[in-house]
Amino acid sequence: MEFAELIKTPRADNVVLHRPFYLAVEGTLCLTGHHLIFSSRRQDNAEELWLLHSNIDSIEKRFVGSLGTIIIKCKDLRIIQLDIPGMEECLNIASSIEALSTLDSVTLMYPFFYRPMFEIVEDGWRCFLPDEEFELLSSATDEWRLSCINKEFSVCPSYPPVVIVPKSIDDEALRKVAMFRHGSRFPVLSYYHKKNGMVMMRSSQPLTGTNGRRCKEDEKLINATLRPGKRGYIIDTRSLNVAQQARAKGGGFEQEAHYPQWRRIHKCIERFNILQESLIKLVEACNDQSHNMDRWLSKLEASNWLTHVKEILTAACLAAQCIDREGASVLVHGTEGTDSTLQVTSLAQIILDPRCRTIRGFESLVVREWLQAGHPFQQRCAQSAYSNSKQKWEAPVFLLFLDCVWQILRQFPCSFEFNEQFLIMLFEHAYASQFGTFLGNNENERSKLKLQQKTMSLWSWVNRSEELSKFQNPLFEANSLVIWPSVAPQSLQLWEGVFLRWNRPSKFLDEAHEEMISIIKYNKELQAKVNALRRQLAQLETVDRMQENLRHTQLGIVSPLGSSSVSKLHTVSAEAGTLTSTQLYG
Repeated sequence: MEFAELIKTPRADNVVLHRPFYLAVEGTLCLTGHHLIFSSRRQDNAEELWLLHSNIDSIEKRFVGSLGTIIIKCKDLRIIQLDIPGMEECLNIASSIEALSTLDSVTLMYPFFYRPMFEIVEDGWRCFLPDEEFELLSSATDEWRLSCINKEFSVCPSYPPVVIVPKSIDDEALRKVAMFRHGSRFPVLSYYHKKNGMVMMRSSQPLTGTNGRRCKEDEKLINATLRPGKRGYIIDTRSLNVAQQARAKGGGFEQEAHYPQWRRIHKCIERFNILQESLIKLVEACNDQSHNMDRWLSKLEASNWLTHVKEILTAACLAAQCIDREGASVLVHGTEGTDSTLQVTSLAQIILDPRCRTIRGFESLVVREWLQAGHPFQQRCAQSAYSNSKQKWEAPVFLLFLDCVWQILRQFPCSFEFNEQFLIMLFEHAYASQFGTFLGNNENERSKLKLQQKTMSLWSWVNRSEELSKFQNPLFEANSLVIWPSVAPQSLQLWEGVFLRWNRPSKFLDEAHEEMISIIKYNKELQAKVNALRRQLAQLETVDRMQENLRHTQLGIVSPLGSSSVSKLHTVSAEAGTLTSTQLYG
């Protein structure tokens, strides 16, 4: 198919662009196979807007006489308005945008046509390979092995070719376990806690059914993670009622009689259409311009978005607590093990593992616990909050995860190497991107699409020094401790950086951020001066002590140190000082 066939009117002049908090701009609108491009040619107000068609969630058309208006609502929650002279031109452009923003074939999407204009320093597709993760694990324990049982994706279509499993379980046993788990997602290692050797595994639900079917190989596999005399915890992300209903459909949960060393805990986390409806209601509330406080708070509460955030964080804290404080291993699963399960396992690692709070560590977490673990990005992120089409598999699962990370980042602002912009960038690229990283629903699909050969990885762009500097947290100080976020209602806030960024001017926030960076830089300069003066002081004290000792030795007297040069330097050092915490933060 040629893109030109879908573009009825490739160009329109005298188009007016309207955006919140910006002056209206007149210019030329052009449509290409993958972009809507608006360009103003005024010398005093030159401006250009490039919008990926894949970022468009829905469009609305309005007409007043011969003037047509197109309102474009984007997956990143932005809303823009285009006034187009001429009804025919407006209708042609609207139908072209609708066709180009709903292409059926993945291979027609922009990542397959994008050619980078930057130098590729690192191949992002070669980052965070399972072998590298296993090497880190092997330095701490020898109880696990890399299994290639899923080579060619023959055992589990949504798992990667290589997984980490207990060394005592052979591949033949894994095949039997796969037949006992929904979608063949048998238990695999998610995280190893070096502090006490406890582990977190993830899987899908067992296929016990109404007859209470069992699998001894499955029991042996998860028991292999237990220490002698220790119990483990199974965190089921469904309510007990939902888990019991699943038995009638062939699913179910682990029976206590067959898993006596494991205690099952149900932590209900909503999924699919409930989450999608929650996002739609939240965005509607954030776009409400009535400025009525009661109405705003009522709509925010009715969306239940922060309730979902609380539920996910609570389950993640429980998993982390079982591992770190109870000294117990954990198995996490829901139904498929591709949504709420991954939210819990990845957030638990952020709580427990300082490495996951660094930029590369977090990237590795996203690759390992979301992309390789089989979260269906193509399905979940097909639509955002504005789409008019009927929901199928769409759900803001990954966005909720990023929101939870932001909540922890806000509570521990010095413990993360990355900033809020890093999380927003990941949200944007999950829904629409020039990179192939989030295309497909699992590694099997990505392999068939040959993404590594035909598209560029997001990490190749992000990990360049000039881009990384935008995502670094200036307050970061490495913290090796476990961090425990509060899930109290007063501790959780609306993520304004995502949900209100198009509805309020960002000028003052940007200025405040720049001022903070300036103060931190100045404080570091003063700290460096103080350190230099202290080193100079120590050298002078050493010299004076030697001179005093020499003089008193000659006189046969030993007396305490006292020198005018030292006292002078003490005065200089005190005058230099460093900024106090009040100056820095208040």
